[in-house]
Amino acid sequence: MDLLLSIIIIAASILLILVVYVQNPKGGGLSSDFGSPSQLGGVQKTNELIDKMTWGLAATIVVVSLVMTIRQPKAAKPVAPQQTQQGQGQGQAPAQGNK
Repeated sequence: MDLLLSIIIIAASILLILVVYVQNPKGGGLSSDFGSPSQLGGVQKTNELIDKMTWGLAATIVVVSLVMTIRQPKAAKPVAPQQTQQGQGQGQAPAQGNK
């Protein structure tokens, strides 16, 4: 399952890079190559599609990353070593040998 989620993140990242390269911050880019806005699927429609793809791919990366993080196994809490009983051997006099 983690492999599938990792592949989804990698694919979405590559597509996001391509979509960002297609955009032109000055209003040109791929959308200016389609001609006048009166054409079906003109500049405005292309800009909206590219914007939606950008946000959708970014959201996909965030959501899948969160899912992978939540699915990670919890770290085991360190268990303190059990202490021996304190009362053993204390309070008793050591054995005296005959000299």
